[in-house]
Amino acid sequence: MKDVDASALIERLDALLAFAQATWGQTLQLPDWSASTAFRYRRRGGRAHLEPVHQVAAIRLDDLREIDEQKAKILGNTTRFVRGLPANNVLLTGARGTGKSSLIKACLNALADQGLRLIEMDKTDLVDLPDVVAGVADRPERFIVYCDDLSFEDGEPAYKALKSILDGSIAATSANVLIYATSNRRHLLPEYMRENLSYTHTEDGEVHPGEGVEEKISLSERFGLWLSFYPFSKDEYWAAAQEWLQAMGLSSEQAAQARPAALVWALERGSRSGRVAYQFACEHVGAMRLNAGSQS
Repeated sequence: MKDVDASALIERLDALLAFAQATWGQTLQLPDWSASTAFRYRRRGGRAHLEPVHQVAAIRLDDLREIDEQKAKILGNTTRFVRGLPANNVLLTGARGTGKSSLIKACLNALADQGLRLIEMDKTDLVDLPDVVAGVADRPERFIVYCDDLSFEDGEPAYKALKSILDGSIAATSANVLIYATSNRRHLLPEYMRENLSYTHTEDGEVHPGEGVEEKISLSERFGLWLSFYPFSKDEYWAAAQEWLQAMGLSSEQAAQARPAALVWALERGSRSGRVAYQFACEHVGAMRLNAGSQS
């Protein structure tokens, strides 16, 4: 009886071990790299894989207005990267809707024919970032690992994983991978008034931030290139709206007639940005064409 029980127990342990290996022991499943220029990191049932994006956003650099300085810097950095020259990880921070994410997608479209590829990862998946970096290390392409709307709360494990990959691991980061992240927070972690109490001042006026503040600054500093984005002025917003209206097929005269409506649209939303300009253009052009069709 004991032998039977021991045999059954061994079978159950073998089944449990097989399940654990299938669930947690899988290596990253790599995709057909010819299927797309952009990929998403996904984990389902404990199995991680890179999923091709079959309809990549068709945004172009010329579509993005009023951010010429940021555009020139990120394009220069990314061009050096795809050519095998020294380049930096990039942190894009600032006002919402001003083109941070669109700029990264536009760089992909501009340089995909030179071997640039993009891997999108959610913040919660960054704990697996070392596996992604290792998985593409031997590929001839150049990969941007892209994380949108990046910010952390204290103690999140993904924070330390990203920090290690950027500049803290004993293993060298693969030469064909850079990290591009967007965030509304420049320091990526919440900051509290009480942390100001940890600052010290020497007699000659030198300021020393406390350990808590240093920790919050340290991750941002690992991004070599910082790009800041600011809310649009009225003229900048209108220039972006005109660009989108004409891109959607309106003549310059038709677009000019939409200025009052565009300004009201932004006022109702309490925001002026490239995103708001695009949303207005969709509404305005769509309504014009619907009305024209109903009258014909």
